[in-house]
Amino acid sequence: MKLRQITSILEELAPLAYAEDFDNVGLLLGNSNQEVTGILVCHDALESVIDEAIRKKCNLVVCFHPILFSGLKKITGKNYVERSIIKAIKNEIAIFAIHTALDNHQEGVNKIFCNHLGLINTKILIPKKDFIYKLVTFTVTENAEKLRNALFDAGAGKIGNYENCSFSSNGIGTYKGNESSNPVIGLKNEFVEAAEIKIEVTFEKHYEKSVLKALFENHIYEEVAYEIYKLENKHQNIGLGMIGEFNRSLDEIEFLNFIKKTMQADGIRHSVLLKKPIKKVAVLGGSGSFAINEAIKAGADTFITADLKYHQFYEAENHLLLVDIGHFESERYTKNYIVDFLRKKILNFAIILSEENTNPVKYL
Repeated sequence: MKLRQITSILEELAPLAYAEDFDNVGLLLGNSNQEVTGILVCHDALESVIDEAIRKKCNLVVCFHPILFSGLKKITGKNYVERSIIKAIKNEIAIFAIHTALDNHQEGVNKIFCNHLGLINTKILIPKKDFIYKLVTFTVTENAEKLRNALFDAGAGKIGNYENCSFSSNGIGTYKGNESSNPVIGLKNEFVEAAEIKIEVTFEKHYEKSVLKALFENHIYEEVAYEIYKLENKHQNIGLGMIGEFNRSLDEIEFLNFIKKTMQADGIRHSVLLKKPIKKVAVLGGSGSFAINEAIKAGADTFITADLKYHQFYEAENHLLLVDIGHFESERYTKNYIVDFLRKKILNFAIILSEENTNPVKYL
C-alpha cells in the first residue's frame, strides 16, 4: 500500500481537524507516494523505536506523541528528537503522529481510559468550541432536494446521533441582472420576484471546502447567494476529557488501589482524602490540570489525570479527589487501540505493536 492510503485510514481513526491548534499531527516525515512495508505503532517515536522499526522491517512508525512538536532550525543529532529524525530519514522511515486528534475523538484516548475503568454513561467533559459552522443559501423549489442531498453527502447536516439535518423556509427573492447576466428565471435588466426556499445546514469546520464544492456544483443559479457563520455552539461529541460512572460506589482506598492496578501505575499522587464514596469519575489522559474546574462543575467525585503541580492539588478545594497517575500511564492503552483499528482496516499487512517502553519517568 502507498503511504497516502494508510494516512487516509489513520485520518478516519482521528480526523486531523480534531487536533488542538498548538499540536503537530499528521504525516511528520515521509513521502506520501512511498510503498509501506510494515507499520510499527508506538507511544513515542524515540531512537530506540526507530531501531525496532528497522529490525522488524517497518518503514512507517505511527506514534501517539509527535516527535516533532516545535520547529527545528538545525538537525545535528544533539538531542533525542534530532537523533530520531536523522535515523528515520537515513532508513527511509515515515512518521505519522495522532496525539490530540485522538484525544478529542469521542471514541479516542479518554473513551479508551473510561472503558478500561469500566465506566458507564460516558460523555465529553469539555466539548470543543468554534468547530460548528452554518451554511445558509437560497434556491428555487425544483432545485432544493438535489441541493440538500448534495450538501448532506459533502458532510453537512450531522448533529449528534442524527444526520441529514436541515431547516427550510419559504420566501420571496428579488434580483435584476445586468447586460452580462444569464438569469435562470427572468430576463436581463428585468426586476424579478421569485418564490425561493432558504436552506440552512450546519457542518464541522473541516468540511467547509467539500460543502462549498457541493453547493456550487449543484446549485442552478448563475450567481449563488450564500452565507457561512461560525456558531457559538459547543460540539458535544468532540472534545477533551470524559466523565462517566462506576456501576457501584467505591471507597476511596479501594478506588485508588483499583486505579493503580488497572492502569498499571507504579506511583499515584492524590489530594486529601474526603471520606466520600467514589462513583462519578472524570478522566483526561495526559496533562489535564486545566480541566480541574470543569470536573468540579460536572459534579465528579474524582478527577484522574497527569502532570499535576504542587499547588494544583489545592484546587480540589475539598470538592473532589484529584488523582495523578502519570502521563504515560493515563494514555497507556492508546497504542493498543490504534493497532486494533488498523488491523481491522488493513488485512494481510504487518501492523506491529511496539515493544519499547518509552515512559521517561521511573519509580523507585
